[in-house]
Amino acid sequence: LPVAVSFAEVGFEVLGVDSSPERVELIRSGESHIRDVEPERIAALRDSRRFGVTDSYERLGDCSAVLICVPTPMHEGMPDLGAIKDASRALGEVITEQTLVVLESTTYPGTTEEIVKPLLEASGLAAGSDFYLAFSPERIDPGNLNYSFADIPKVVGGVTKDSTRAAEVLYSQVVPKVVTVSGTREAEMSKLIENTFRHVNIALINELAIAAHDLGVDIWESIDAAATKPFGFTAFRPGPGWGGHCIPLDPSYLSWRVRQDRWHDLRFIELAHTLNSEMPRHVVERIGALLNEVGKPVRGARVLGIGVAYKGGTEDTRHSPGLNILSELAKRGARVSYHDPLVPVARINGREVRSLTLTGRKLEGQDIVIALVPQSNVDWSLVAGEARLIFDCCNAIGRRARNVHRL
Repeated sequence: LPVAVSFAEVGFEVLGVDSSPERVELIRSGESHIRDVEPERIAALRDSRRFGVTDSYERLGDCSAVLICVPTPMHEGMPDLGAIKDASRALGEVITEQTLVVLESTTYPGTTEEIVKPLLEASGLAAGSDFYLAFSPERIDPGNLNYSFADIPKVVGGVTKDSTRAAEVLYSQVVPKVVTVSGTREAEMSKLIENTFRHVNIALINELAIAAHDLGVDIWESIDAAATKPFGFTAFRPGPGWGGHCIPLDPSYLSWRVRQDRWHDLRFIELAHTLNSEMPRHVVERIGALLNEVGKPVRGARVLGIGVAYKGGTEDTRHSPGLNILSELAKRGARVSYHDPLVPVARINGREVRSLTLTGRKLEGQDIVIALVPQSNVDWSLVAGEARLIFDCCNAIGRRARNVHRL
């Protein structure tokens, strides 16, 4: 949706295709299903007739360029390219000559040429001569108010030089800079490098946070001190685990692909995956220890989690570490509730739960309050002033309260 709206706002006539009829009707009515695109932008484009939506591929035969932006999850440790295959197969039935097709979905090197290209060529047209084909990784950071789609440089690589050039010309109308690479595999790899960099550094700082606690060190203060170095250091901060649609999955795409051909693991990536996966368990153990110090067992304890999206500023709960933590506490007998201004309903331990309205009285009634992610529109001063015991996983409260314990 951010991609479609960005192109429409600079004057392109844009058609959005989605397999969900409910989502199509929502956008047709001028509403948005994500916070990164305000309803006013959609309504304005709908009124100007530059942006339409449908659940049918038929009209894509009239488009000069088609961008494939579909989910690429993993199931039981294996990449699920079902959505890419379905989209490519359906597009192959309507594609016409001289169309530019760009895959944006994050995936392993080789997908564009090995999966997408043959499905499109089932049309009888040849990629690189009859139509253009390229890969350009999505780089949108959900909830980031400083960088939108139109602010971030785009990497593009095509199956031929003409395909790369066509993609470069298209994206240059919207983004500040287009970086071209030799081919689709280099472009596919660039996205995995970006996310693997974050993946391993998150694991590193999470492990250091555990060690710092054991050593009686304030990890947050130490990170801030290290970050004053003007070169050679990028500050990462610990948290209750990882989540979202990128970091928990994308490095595993690379590691899976290498295993298919090379018969060995990318050990650094696998170790980082193990460390990040263990963080929710570590948080649960810390919470149990804190409750034990005040003479309260986990079973029967009243626990309030604040922020159940996978990160602050978004409503996305995919792979949310906060939900994993609250679910585990519920399994151990805790009376669990949550507050998140952006997530009105969540599933905790198999049960649908509604977000509580945050009040001083409700905070006072909790045995422990957990700051899971630094979510937007949370009154952290109220939390610091009213909660009896706080475990802060994300430094949202910092040193504002005597009763706060940080990760």
